[in-house]
Amino acid sequence: MADFVHAWQTGKPQKTARISFASPELLWQVLTAKRWELLKTLCGAGPVSIRETARRVERDVKAVHGDVTALLNAGLLDRTDDGRIVFPFDAVKVEFLLHAA
Repeated sequence: MADFVHAWQTGKPQKTARISFASPELLWQVLTAKRWELLKTLCGAGPVSIRETARRVERDVKAVHGDVTALLNAGLLDRTDDGRIVFPFDAVKVEFLLHAA
């Protein structure tokens, strides 16, 4: 909400995008080790085909396709008009709070 209020008051949106998860467990369900590897590989690579992505991470195309679909659904990847995938961010910051019971 603070980002909205800032944008409303200044007329300028924040320059960072934020993706939230309802719980840390959901975060780790979406960002598995293999998917994190995909994001690291795609960071700064520009638009790439799924086949080329699979080649770069040395994994099966079908498995990479499933992971790419999950990352697209989570908003962490975008698809270009010609069907390639792109990581549209300069960086990723993962942050969560652990409260005492």
